[in-house]
Amino acid sequence: MAITIYDISQKAGVSTATVSRVINGGGNVSPATCKKVTDIIEEYGYIPNAYARGMGLRSLKTVGLLCADSSDLYTARAVYLLEQELQANGYESLLCCTGFNQDVRKNYLNLILSKKVDSIILVGSHFIASTELENEYIREAADQIPIMLLNASYSHPNVYSTLCDDYASMYEAASSMIQSGIPDILYLYNSRSYSGLKKLKGFEKALADNHIPESMRNILYYDKSAGGIEDITAFIQEMTDGRPPFHGIIASDDVLAVGGIKYTQKTGLRIPEDISIIGYNNSMLTACCTPSLTSVDNCLEALTHQLIHTLLQVLAGEQMPQKVVFSGKLIERDTTCFH
Repeated sequence: MAITIYDISQKAGVSTATVSRVINGGGNVSPATCKKVTDIIEEYGYIPNAYARGMGLRSLKTVGLLCADSSDLYTARAVYLLEQELQANGYESLLCCTGFNQDVRKNYLNLILSKKVDSIILVGSHFIASTELENEYIREAADQIPIMLLNASYSHPNVYSTLCDDYASMYEAASSMIQSGIPDILYLYNSRSYSGLKKLKGFEKALADNHIPESMRNILYYDKSAGGIEDITAFIQEMTDGRPPFHGIIASDDVLAVGGIKYTQKTGLRIPEDISIIGYNNSMLTACCTPSLTSVDNCLEALTHQLIHTLLQVLAGEQMPQKVVFSGKLIERDTTCFH
């Protein structure tokens, strides 16, 4: 396997940021340290990627963006915000929509790498799999350029994670509903991604900590490939025989929550007097439905801004934290009445 910037840092006894400064011709490196690093580079024949100024090459000022599904509201908004931040800092972007097939993801990532981009941003938590073997292609890419993860976490050198604490955010949302006097809650989710499972575990922990018995726990998984809001409504109706055995709905996504609103309205029950509903992502849908939807704001604008800040500092050779976590916030609207 080819030597990486991390191998060089270990052999030279310096940080990866120092190695990066030497490669990129940056300052604040003593002549002795610079010689030590360059000697190792020459000994092992290390060739940095296209943004390495020290090898006489110039940055292409281009970043790859990979997302699974650009039609998803969260993903579309994230891509827009990331592209705006990149453009404001003089960078162009290359976008690929990979879908959810593992092999296709690998192919697209390798395609982007072949374009000699400065970095790759993986948008959303679907890219992080449950096994190390499935994540190997991310590790291999990180040996060449910085890999940035939006709303996912993975520990590996040159991989930087910026995310919302979905576990704690969902825990707080569920606890708020329970403490308002609604212990019988339907939890509706549509993803078993890193983020999706964190939300589910946060919901389950809130039930456990508030001593909600198993008989009052309703959790439904909805296959997001099955259709749109009307299909979500029909799905809930089918699973509950048309009459809700609960007084609250918490959804892992605003689209699911809007399906819950339509379902409740079809039953003739009132919101929030008879059923309270909470969504997630605080998307534009919260204001497009009646009544307006209470939702968890997962700080997407702050996440994208922080991710690009981290990226620019890393490319400049600075040492940056490999994980930055933001706390979500419950934004109360007309589908709940917790006070």
